Amino acid sequence: MSAPKVHIFQPVDESGQTHERLRRSGINLKLPEISWMQAANLRNFYDLVLDQDTDAAAGVSNKTVRVTRQSLEGAKNLRMVAFYTVGFDNIDMDAAIERDILVVHSPTESNWGGVAEGTMANILAMLKKVREKDRYVKAGNWRDPSLQGIYVGPRQIDDYPGLTVGIIGMGRIGSRVSDLLAPWHVKLIGCDPYVDDSVFVHHHVRRVDLDTLLKQSDVVTIHCNLTRETQGMIGAKQLAMMKPTALLANHARGAIVDIEALADALEADRLYGAVIDVLPEEPPPPDLRLSKLGDKILLSPHMVSNNIGTGLGIAAPWVEQAIYDVLQGKIPKHVVNPDIIPAWLKRYGGKNLLAAAAA
Repeated sequence: MSAPKVHIFQPVDESGQTHERLRRSGINLKLPEISWMQAANLRNFYDLVLDQDTDAAAGVSNKTVRVTRQSLEGAKNLRMVAFYTVGFDNIDMDAAIERDILVVHSPTESNWGGVAEGTMANILAMLKKVREKDRYVKAGNWRDPSLQGIYVGPRQIDDYPGLTVGIIGMGRIGSRVSDLLAPWHVKLIGCDPYVDDSVFVHHHVRRVDLDTLLKQSDVVTIHCNLTRETQGMIGAKQLAMMKPTALLANHARGAIVDIEALADALEADRLYGAVIDVLPEEPPPPDLRLSKLGDKILLSPHMVSNNIGTGLGIAAPWVEQAIYDVLQGKIPKHVVNPDIIPAWLKRYGGKNLLAAAAA
């Protein structure tokens, strides 16, 4: 039997150690000529093309490559598509489910924890006017009432209640954000229809619906997956529910927020400001309206989780193990479409391609 074929379409392992181990295990490994970071900076999209005999594929979830229905249908015996990222929104999930293809992601703490820490840093930079103060002093000035920030926590001396922070999505990232906010003693409210009440209780977050969260929050921070349900979830109607003094932060996926409606709200002073790490089009076009709104918005290049000594390479061994598992007919960790596991096991369970190739 020929060697099982694995296509890594956006590699993150700069050392190549996991690639070499995969090859030594008897896998026919296909690699592209550019890394995921080089691909992420491209403005052109492309649809992933898999060889017909591909058994597993792995890459990064970004806007550059699309794993379409046609991509999946081209590989007749594809067992899995794995992502080195927490996100997995560039795959046609319906097509994967129909074809009994496992979709696996990599929720490494360096990734989701980095998003949570970066969220805190960006929100505080906006509330405390860090950029404005720095620029003011560098221009040769010193102190001005316009540079005053917003007090975050409650105060006993004058009964100032502190801010209410609304968290949309109480998964790993949203939960960590709530933990990081706990010492500030702010009021925490959250919305997530797919998380058990015990998660809210454990993290001291009061559960509310989305409309209530938008109306009551001084800071709204988004940490949900991009799905058909959440695409465009925050539009003109939802932004109009928010306080004119509120801050919106999106460190999830760009398509969750209608950025034209957000630009309208900021231009009309219907919001205090916004923090945006993710955009519907990445890299954004030169005429992006949000980039022309000055200190009303803080933009970053979808790098909120990137920290020295971390990066996506940490997930490479996770994906490597997932590849070994599926090629041996085993279920890997971190499957995001678990409903198909019974059908997958019926089709592939116990069918060890590595052993068959070595025989």
